[in-house]
Amino acid sequence: MRIPYLDVTLPDWAARLAGVLAFVVVLALVHRILFMVLRRIASRTATKTDDILIARLGKPTFWLMIGIALAASGPGIELPRYWENIWQRVLGLLTPGVFGWMLLAVLTAYRDISEVRFDISAADNLRARRRRTRIGILHRIGVFVLMLLTVMMMLMSIPSVRTIGVTLAASAGVAGLAIGAAAQPALKNLIAGIQMAFTEPIRLDDVVIIDNEWGRIEDIRLTYVVVRIWDDRRLVVPVSKFLENSFQNWTRETSALLGSVFWYVDPAADVPRIRAELERVVRANPRWDQRFFNLQVTDSKPDGTMELRGLMTAKDASTAFDLRCDVREAIYAFIRNAMPEALPKTRLMPAAAPPPSPAAAPSARP
Repeated sequence: MRIPYLDVTLPDWAARLAGVLAFVVVLALVHRILFMVLRRIASRTATKTDDILIARLGKPTFWLMIGIALAASGPGIELPRYWENIWQRVLGLLTPGVFGWMLLAVLTAYRDISEVRFDISAADNLRARRRRTRIGILHRIGVFVLMLLTVMMMLMSIPSVRTIGVTLAASAGVAGLAIGAAAQPALKNLIAGIQMAFTEPIRLDDVVIIDNEWGRIEDIRLTYVVVRIWDDRRLVVPVSKFLENSFQNWTRETSALLGSVFWYVDPAADVPRIRAELERVVRANPRWDQRFFNLQVTDSKPDGTMELRGLMTAKDASTAFDLRCDVREAIYAFIRNAMPEALPKTRLMPAAAPPPSPAAAPSARP
């Protein structure tokens, strides 16, 4: 091919390659314009689903379109032998990688859409926590498997690597046993993470007590769980521990809880009067969810005090804790100000006089 006004003659394959590059540039412009229009349309809708899809699929679809265009135009370029081999190697590595990236973007977009649809900040968030926990774990499993398959497909496009893989396949059994023995803890936690996605002993934002620590499930990974302790510390726990050891889950079925408060008063305290004050305090507190409250005498202690137990309900664990603190403080203030006789007292009994001895007893005779 001869370029006008220039005394330059290009090979036919170079001219065809220039045509392919020009076609790729046109596709890039069309893709950019198309997504600009889609973003403008998505910005006018109330839902965030289309915004998430456009944001996640923009770059992967661009490179996927470019890869398909290059793969389709490759045979028509008729490159020299050396450059054709390089072309095939590049496409062999690029195509599986772009397809894997596209599938990864779809998985991530589905996870992001689920996080928007299932809001765990709502009051009754049991269903949302269940769905987001399962989707989050399955997303990480899918990413791991997808990346593994993508790397395998990219390596299989190289003939030398493919030959080495076939040679090593014969000894894969022994190598698998050795690797399995060395990585037993990691594999154990990985399998436990997959099991947790379906059995759901814990979910995101669950309130748990584990290792004598109170906290919320902040993140669930394939091999470990992050528990946010009440004082903002993070407890990292292996996944297998939640399947093998006992722990307390305060929000397994519902987030509503029954809280208890104990007072120790003198046995002479007027319990009905304290019960009436508890009713007034609980009903006036906005943290009470209006389901249940009560006060009972539950025990008598060896130190002479009487144990009173108050029960009250709240919508979740943190609200129940604050409610218990409020009620405990209010009842103690009432006892101190209005019923000081109910405060615990220490009673000292005088020792009994010893009986008179026989020698000291008066004689019956005159």
